[in-house]
Amino acid sequence: MSSEQDKNSTEAPHNDGALFAPVDPFKVGIQGCCPRCGHGKLFDGLLSIKPRCSACNLDYAFADAGDGPAVFVILIVGFIVIGLVLWMQVNYAPPIWVYIVLFAPLTIILSLLSLRWCKGILIALQYRNNAAEGRISGD
Repeated sequence: MSSEQDKNSTEAPHNDGALFAPVDPFKVGIQGCCPRCGHGKLFDGLLSIKPRCSACNLDYAFADAGDGPAVFVILIVGFIVIGLVLWMQVNYAPPIWVYIVLFAPLTIILSLLSLRWCKGILIALQYRNNAAEGRISGD
């Protein structure tokens, strides 16, 4: 393998040479801001990611949260909602329509909010830790 191929195989996935003060990935993830500068917006709409940062011009092509945010949301929101349902059943035993009226909107709202937060946090952590897809060495 040539030295040029060696250099390309060990490069950072987003090849970031810009100097910015480090930002807290949890803070910028929850706010939905750029993981490099902390000012530009990460999301274009509710869950879709913009192509690049409007403030520092960081290309968001590296950002791939995959199914990770959905797993966290299912586990956390499910635990909260089912815990509340069980508590209400044991203490008050209301009719089924009460559960539908109370917990369907609560589940949807908590899921959408926390999915956006988890996706932002995982993308910010992916940028900070220079995470990338695994590669098999040609050696």
